[in-house]
Amino acid sequence: MKLQRKNRRALTLGALAVSGALALTACGTDETGSTGTGGKQTNAANIKCDDAKGQLAASGSSAQKNAIDAWTKAYSQACKGVQVQYNPTGSGAGITAFLQGQTAFAGSDSPLEPGEIEKSKKICKGGQAIDLPMVGGPIAVGYNVPGVDNLVLDAKTLADIFNDKIKTWDDPAIKKLNPDAKLPNTKVQAFHRSDESGTTDNFTKYLKGAAPDAWPHEPGKTWEAKGGQSASGSSGVSSQVKQVPGAISYFELSYGDGIKTVDLKTDAKEPVEATVDNASKAIAEAKVTGKGKDLALELNYKPQAEGAYPITLVTYEIVCDKGNKAETLATTKSFLNYISSEDGQKVLKDNDYAPIPDEIITKVRETVAGLS
Repeated sequence: MKLQRKNRRALTLGALAVSGALALTACGTDETGSTGTGGKQTNAANIKCDDAKGQLAASGSSAQKNAIDAWTKAYSQACKGVQVQYNPTGSGAGITAFLQGQTAFAGSDSPLEPGEIEKSKKICKGGQAIDLPMVGGPIAVGYNVPGVDNLVLDAKTLADIFNDKIKTWDDPAIKKLNPDAKLPNTKVQAFHRSDESGTTDNFTKYLKGAAPDAWPHEPGKTWEAKGGQSASGSSGVSSQVKQVPGAISYFELSYGDGIKTVDLKTDAKEPVEATVDNASKAIAEAKVTGKGKDLALELNYKPQAEGAYPITLVTYEIVCDKGNKAETLATTKSFLNYISSEDGQKVLKDNDYAPIPDEIITKVRETVAGLS
């Protein structure tokens, strides 16, 4: 097993067993607070609390939950008395809650649709919801095949696996890509997300973009292919991979502790491993397509850079540009200011996420400062 895969941090182990809302309150009195990343430290003195107070409710993407956990711990140590509650319900549910006025911001692994932006104008008085890219990272394809420690797959083979066409792990298509592996006749157990998920959206966009003939379904937050099994949330599908021999699924790298992950055969000379640095090479090719203050990105699922890992996602914090509730505005700006800061972005790499490229995160900081 690759060394990088062995050194998963303890934070992710706890995350697999946790579901529901996270509520972390202020704790400790020291100036330097641990982010919960195995000894990595964040200088709490650099966090500007300003007029932050009370509770801040948010929900959505489970992909970013491990990052939110670490951010919230550091933020709570700096901003005494502030409670940040993040419920990892999935991107679709998070957007719905935000559009109903139930939360101060939402997390989504896909940018808002035009119809959602239009609906947001009822909640964002005098403004609208905007996408702020805050978390990047690879979508790992984890597998549990007894006796196979290294596995290479390409887009077409992945599409056939998740489209219920490849039934056993000793299928000729898999053998061709792994001539030296001892592939068993174990049944393939493909797991997908049961909830609306931006991770599903990005994973299926990759399959459609890289293997259009093998993947006839339209990409989206809801899984459309027939067959396979389902589980809720990133922690749900990754837990199934851990427990079920023959299982395979897709999830953020931060949920992959103890799980072997697929190396992807691309147009590059060598198969590409799912790492933060390899994902960053691909995310660097993203283009801002949002209008005005909206910073929605268009990802490139067929990156040209050598060693670029093509299955990536960006998680957005969705917030009103204008018309935020007066009672939560100061806390929203303070928290988003921290997580988009240099210190906040450093936390990401410690937790198997990729920081947002400098030229984009600089625009995010400017936009956060102007929220009203």
